[in-house]
Amino acid sequence: VQLQASGGGLVQAGGSLRLSCAASGRTFNNYVMGWFRQAPGKEREFVAGISRSGANTAYADSVKGRFTISRDNAKNMVNLQMDSLKREDTAVYYCAADNRVVVGRSETMYGHWGQGTQVTVSS
Repeated sequence: VQLQASGGGLVQAGGSLRLSCAASGRTFNNYVMGWFRQAPGKEREFVAGISRSGANTAYADSVKGRFTISRDNAKNMVNLQMDSLKREDTAVYYCAADNRVVVGRSETMYGHWGQGTQVTVSS
């Protein structure tokens, strides 16, 4: 599966952004999908994940209650709605796909990655 992330940009603290990830191929619903981010000078970290059907989700504690992950299997899309953004959310955001069953939080579990989209939150 090939992934293309979009929707990043510059937003003020407290604002919202919606990231999207378009996947190629006809087997999108065979993949657990995840969002990760990497801030300058830091390691890439898990943000959110969603199961194949969309019934199960997982979030990093730092974004729980502010971010919402969703997917549309008919459109081969996964989205990340980011609300109440903080300066510390500034990072390059990546979508990733994993063909296992469980929603993983480790980047080593994901074998397919998009190119990343920059999110910058200003004060």
